Amino acid sequence: MIALDSIDRRILLELQKDGRLTNQELADRIGLSPSPCLRRVRQLQESGVIERYTAVVSPKALGLSITAFARLTLLSHASPVVDEVEERLRAIPEVVEAYLLAGDDDYLVKIVIKSFEDYEDLLRREIRSIPSLASIKTTFAFAVTKPQSPLPMP
Repeated sequence: MIALDSIDRRILLELQKDGRLTNQELADRIGLSPSPCLRRVRQLQESGVIERYTAVVSPKALGLSITAFARLTLLSHASPVVDEVEERLRAIPEVVEAYLLAGDDDYLVKIVIKSFEDYEDLLRREIRSIPSLASIKTTFAFAVTKPQSPLPMP
């Protein structure tokens, strides 16, 4: 873990809210001059605190109206099986997030897709063909009550 001071935390909070801020805008928001602000941002990038920059795209604008959370349970937890499961999950474009879990289920997978019919097709084509899959339990989201938000700054 990297030691962050209050300025680093403010930089991170502002960039999580808007990754397209110019260096000048960011410097103005946190009360630094542009040169030290840019130096700090570069240090945060080089140290791996800032992993990457992305655009948040509206699923609705793309016609992706279904968000499903699938909980997968495996029959085997042998390393080659787990490696293949994770490789297969990463290769499915509709799988936008996947987490290895502790507890009754092994993976939580977030799937964004156009329709229930497309979800069923994805299950038949891709998910059910994952090796050592014991069960799939799916929950569908009706709405987003809190969109992805900035990480808390300790």
